[in-house]
Amino acid sequence: MGIIFRTVVLSVMMLVGVASAFACFTVVVGKDASADGAVLFGHLEQNGGLRNLGYRYVPRMQHEPGSMVELRRGGKWPQAEETFAYLWTSNPGVEFSDGYFNEFGVAISSDACRTREDSYDDLVARGDIVDGGIGYKLRRIVAQRATTAREGLEIATELLDYFGYAASGRTYIIADAHEAWMLGVVRGKHWIAQRVPDNAIVLLPNVHIIGPEADLNDPEHVLASDGLVEYAISRGWYDPASGEPFSFREAFNLPPHESSFMDKHGVDPRQWFSQSLVKGRLIELPPAEQLPFALYPDQKFSVLDVANIIRSHGHLEGQEPDISMSYSLGMPENASPHHQPGTGAICSSTSQELVVYQLRSWMPAAVGSVAWRTTAAPCGSVLVPWYAGITGTPKSYYKNWPLDQALNIGFQFNPPEGTFNYDPTNAFDVFDALENMIDLNYPRYINMVRERWDPFEEEQFAMQDAVEQTALSLLEEDPELAAVFLTGYSNYRAIKAKEMAENMLNYLKTIEWAH
Repeated sequence: MGIIFRTVVLSVMMLVGVASAFACFTVVVGKDASADGAVLFGHLEQNGGLRNLGYRYVPRMQHEPGSMVELRRGGKWPQAEETFAYLWTSNPGVEFSDGYFNEFGVAISSDACRTREDSYDDLVARGDIVDGGIGYKLRRIVAQRATTAREGLEIATELLDYFGYAASGRTYIIADAHEAWMLGVVRGKHWIAQRVPDNAIVLLPNVHIIGPEADLNDPEHVLASDGLVEYAISRGWYDPASGEPFSFREAFNLPPHESSFMDKHGVDPRQWFSQSLVKGRLIELPPAEQLPFALYPDQKFSVLDVANIIRSHGHLEGQEPDISMSYSLGMPENASPHHQPGTGAICSSTSQELVVYQLRSWMPAAVGSVAWRTTAAPCGSVLVPWYAGITGTPKSYYKNWPLDQALNIGFQFNPPEGTFNYDPTNAFDVFDALENMIDLNYPRYINMVRERWDPFEEEQFAMQDAVEQTALSLLEEDPELAAVFLTGYSNYRAIKAKEMAENMLNYLKTIEWAH
């Protein structure tokens, strides 16, 4: 390949990224299944097209009595007198991709899970969607008002019961330091929520996974919308005469596409491969029975274990799954950019953020709840810790729009011209350009990059206890000083990571152009 052609390819990749279909993936580990007793909640955000994810702090806000929250399609909801502070992953132009992590250590994200439910217009006509329904603002309202995951679930389901859900289907994950919930929703007013068992790990692809294990008579662990089972029966999606227990996933998931992995084997490829990673062996295909909602493993999982599951690129024939090498697993010499379609690939060219929430109940949330986050695709990026008690992120990590403007619902879906132009000072653009450069020669470049990122991550984990002990001591004496300390630490690591990414990007450019 000539230098001119390589330069053109690189320029285009920097400007537009590598785009394909969207997807997301989630891993949740109960507190008794984690290495340190934390609830772990890992989420991979994936979208096609032009994107630029920001990471920004939003402070507590006071609101005038009688003010309303405006939804995208015209609905309104009473605003709280005071809303809580949170860290916000913003994704301009996209409705269902923002992530939130509030000052109480409550985290919420979601995975798209399309369903067989009728169209938006049909549900509006029969009254199951009111005032345009709810979509984008659901997560933000939860983050602004919830002090626990259970409270967040109550807020979300109240909104669903009133407005109805606007999109085909989705699973929301709401977690805190004590528990995590999966909330499966369908267009309209039908939903189910299942608590992640404390001694289990749950792996969520882009299909509903809440099945017959969900006992609707156990409200401590399972909740559902009124008339859920009766509705499924009326649509012909569940037959109680079959003798089988009700299964939300069987009732509402879309039938698989002909000749797809799921059509051939009866399971979702990413659920199959991720569960194989946890088991340490490939699950036989087709499996003897449907994959379970949760696994109950003997081993304990760390933040890095969760990150490495999500960094996985899938399985190639002759390879057993290996969680410790999942960022490079399945990358032969001539592979297409870090994605093995149909083989369980989790990380792919559409990956834009990995965050693993480490939520610990024995410390105040300001210190005990931390978001370990990568900017852009996780295999070629690095985890950086962001504590729930910080009060700012570096300006290079978000578009520097006025906060009230950035939070405006109209602005979200009509971002200004130039939003997605490549900006060499913007952290997302730098990390995304690095990932695109890696993809030009993945087998060689990924190892060069990981040789620098892995020690960076190891250093942070080694420093974690000392950093947190200092923060806890400061918190007792001066909470404001503790916030300054944690903010400074998180920001320092983030800025250093961006500088390292810039240096690696420039180094790989010189190698490419030399060829």
